[in-house]
Amino acid sequence: MRWLAALAALLCLGAAPPPGPVAPPVALDVLLAETPAPKLSDYRLFTGAGQTEANTGLTPYDLNTPLFSDYADKHRFLYLPPGAKVRYRAHGAFEFPVGATLVKTFGYPGRRLETRLLIRKAEGWTAFAYVWNEAQTEAVLRRAGARLEARFTDPQGRARTVEWAVPNQNQCKECHQLDRTLVPIGPNARNLNRDFAYASGPENQLAHWARAGLLAGAPRPEAAPRAARWDDPAAPLADRARAYLDVNCAHCHNPRAVASNSGLYLDLDEARPAALGVGKGPVAAGRGSGGLRVGIEPGRPEASILVHRMTSTEPGVMMPELGRALTHEEGLALVRAWIAAMPPQ
Repeated sequence: MRWLAALAALLCLGAAPPPGPVAPPVALDVLLAETPAPKLSDYRLFTGAGQTEANTGLTPYDLNTPLFSDYADKHRFLYLPPGAKVRYRAHGAFEFPVGATLVKTFGYPGRRLETRLLIRKAEGWTAFAYVWNEAQTEAVLRRAGARLEARFTDPQGRARTVEWAVPNQNQCKECHQLDRTLVPIGPNARNLNRDFAYASGPENQLAHWARAGLLAGAPRPEAAPRAARWDDPAAPLADRARAYLDVNCAHCHNPRAVASNSGLYLDLDEARPAALGVGKGPVAAGRGSGGLRVGIEPGRPEASILVHRMTSTEPGVMMPELGRALTHEEGLALVRAWIAAMPPQ
């Protein structure tokens, strides 16, 4: 019986406590319901007090170059139904299975503002925005959007105030529309091809997704396209500027989206100088042009409509026209430097 006494002593000296309650799985039936849930918690995407922990089945991810959103922090997750896989594509958004959900929370240190869901249903993608309450315990559906005042400190250490615009459902459709169909923007091969600091250690996201059984058909990361990080000083200036314009502008400015009639195409695959705005006049001249002649005047950013519209915060002039209220000064400086480095025509 000596082993019984030894076991009892071991237990008394600090054996592992019994496991806590297991969180219920993500509510796939609620995600796929015809009507969106009134509260974010109804989906069980997050657990813990204040919904601060991602539930089992959610995978965090990040992008090489993200869309600028008034200096807000963004936390992105992918949810896939058990056993489902994403299908790799070298160009454009991946092919996501029914039930896949892209989750993105926007906020500033100490305050979450909204969580947006992009849900892949049998009939296609749907988008919903949930606004967090003051107590940071729950987020509620706001189909019509909302305006929130937020305070934060920018990268230069300046105290800033912004009127944060939660998009309404029609605005979601405008930015995420390709061939008149709602689609994701960010999660593609070239933007996901980067390392992420997982709890288990840093690993390339494409490799991690493939190893975890989330992604099918992907090559090794070195064989996949990779977009430059816009803020990586080691990357070529043109690559950084083009990646920035691709993410911030090309969801509208490409031949298959809402700004197709502009003739200004800013996607990363575009190679024609005129389509990028070099020496190209606007299709419809107006106050948005600022009296300037062409989209890009090589060597002269101050004479380029692209710079003028990126600088502005005036409705009807600024570009992008949705998703920001502030000028992204660092992104603007990047594009100005790229144009200034172009040899004059």
